[in-house]
Parts: sequence; C-alpha cells; structure tokens
Amino acid sequence: MNTSLNGKVAAITGAASGIGLECARTLLAAGAKVVLIDREGEKLKQIVAELGSNAYALQIDLFKPEQVDNMLVEIIGLAGRLDIFHANAGAYIGGPVAEGDPDVWDRVLNLNINAAFRCVRAVLPHMIAQKSGDIIFTSSIAGVVPVIWEPIYTASKFAVQAFVHTTRRQVAEHGVRVGAVLPGPVVTALLDDWPQAKMDEALANGSLMQPIEVAESVLFMVTRSKNVTVRDLVILPNSVDL
Repeated sequence: MNTSLNGKVAAITGAASGIGLECARTLLAAGAKVVLIDREGEKLKQIVAELGSNAYALQIDLFKPEQVDNMLVEIIGLAGRLDIFHANAGAYIGGPVAEGDPDVWDRVLNLNINAAFRCVRAVLPHMIAQKSGDIIFTSSIAGVVPVIWEPIYTASKFAVQAFVHTTRRQVAEHGVRVGAVLPGPVVTALLDDWPQAKMDEALANGSLMQPIEVAESVLFMVTRSKNVTVRDLVILPNSVDL
C-alpha cells in the first residue's frame, strides 16, 4: 500500500546535483515539499526557482558542525515541519591504498561518515518527539560487497550500513524508520575521477544507472505503509555481476 506524501516535508543533502536533485524532483512530483540542502548557495537558488513554490533552498556546509547542528531549526523555519530526511551528500575515492593520499581520504570519510551521522543526530530527536519520520541514506553496493578498486569508499559505506542497521533498531519503537538505498554505479559527479576508458566501457555495456532510478527507489521506500520498513534496497544494472 502506498502512503501519500501530500503535506509531508523532505530535506535532502547534496541536493544541487545528481541523485539528490533527482530525488528532490521526484518527491516534489509526489506531493511533498522539499528542502534542498547544499553548500552551493547560488546554484540552489536557481534550482528552487525552477522547481517551484514547494522547493526551498538551504545553504549548509556539511564540514561546518555548527551549521549542521542548526539544520533542523532552518528546515522548520523554511517548510514548517520535517517528515523525511535523506542523507545523500557524499564523496568518492578509488585507487590503490599504497598510492593514496590520506588527506583526501580524510575528507571523503568525514563527509560520508561523520557529517552524515551528525546530520541524522541533528534531526532525529525531532522525529522521535513527533513519533514519525523517515531517515534515508544514500549508501552503495560497496557497503555490502567489498569493491577491490575503492577500499576507502567501501569502508565508508560499510560504516553507513552499520549505522543504519543499529540506529533503525534504536528508534523503531518511536515510529521512526531508518533505511538505505544501495545503488551500483550511477552517472553522477562522484565518478568524475574514474579513468575515461573505464567510464566509456561502463556506458557502452550498460553497467551504469541514471539518478532517476535511485530517486524512484527512494520514493518507494518512503511511501510504504507505516508498519513496513525497507531497511536496505539494493539496485544494480543488469550487467553488473555482484
């Protein structure tokens, strides 16, 4: 059974492009109001102007804890409530560990793990108090299958999966659902550092998905009957053998 999103408010991090922007479009089309969160303030303003009156721009740098901690107040100030929080923002790094840059690793790990968890901490007490809400993470197939060419990214998504599974069990009694969508490779800016030959091969053989396919999966998750939680939703291109 589908649950209507009319009157609901969603907030999405990393919403100025890629999966986040497509999720914003999809939830808006389903009747929700959406707060788009990103550090790209001017880009956000242009996007929400195009998306219409139910879209709101919230400029936040997720690397600045004080901004993250004040996120809930800002969201409610813009849209009046919060029902769905999508921790989507993330970064990607691949390559051999022996040749890696630990400073780059730190930034990826801080965004994918620390900032994402801090965002959830900022909004979760509100959802517990209202006895309803959805927390969704954009995770990755790399969170359940160790991917040999991306050990740091894989480690970050394994951490996300551990957080999702444990937090879900803590807050289920309060009517709050926590789940993750785990896509295989998606055409987004996160893959900009893929070797061009690898990208060309993936596009040619159909092993990359489009952001809309992730967005439709998120919509499925948040519109289930309130007594059902989609804990992990793995989506893969048919040509990916995992």
